[in-house]
Amino acid sequence: MKRILLVLLMLIISSTQVFADDLATAKSMFRQYVNAANTYSPSLLNYYSPRAKIIRQVVKPNGQTVNATTNMQTYAQQMKLSQGTAKLRKYTNKYTNITATKVPNGVKVSALRQPMKDNYWLKTYQIWQKQPNGRWVIVEEMMQTKEQIFLRYADK
Repeated sequence: MKRILLVLLMLIISSTQVFADDLATAKSMFRQYVNAANTYSPSLLNYYSPRAKIIRQVVKPNGQTVNATTNMQTYAQQMKLSQGTAKLRKYTNKYTNITATKVPNGVKVSALRQPMKDNYWLKTYQIWQKQPNGRWVIVEEMMQTKEQIFLRYADK
C-alpha cells in the first residue's frame, strides 16, 4: 500500500513539474517571438503552425469589438507586404502582464500590447502547442487592433 501511494505521489509531482515547464517554455517562446517581431527577423513566420488560426479583433471607436479571422497563408502574405514599411518606420510593440495558462490544445500566453507611439494597451494571446518533434508553434493568435481597415475582413 505504501509503495502504491509513493508511486502515485511521484506521478503527481512529476506531472506538476512537466506542467510548470510547459508554461515556462511557452512564455519563453513568446518572448523570443516578440524579439523576432520587433527586429523583423526573417524567421518570424517559423513560429507559426502552417494551419494557425489568426484573429484580428478590431476595437471600434465606440469600444465594440469585431473579429476578423484569417488563415496562416493569407496572414503570411499580409505580413510580408507590411513588414517593409514597418521596418522603415522602426515600428515595434511593447508587451506587459504576460501570463501563461494551460488550455486543452496547448498553452495560452496572454498579454497586453502597446503599439509604438500609442498610449493605450490592447489584449493579445497566442496558443502555443508542442509538436511531436518537440518544437513549439503558435496554433492560434488573437491581437486587438484599432486599425479600422481590418473591418473589411470581419467575420460574417
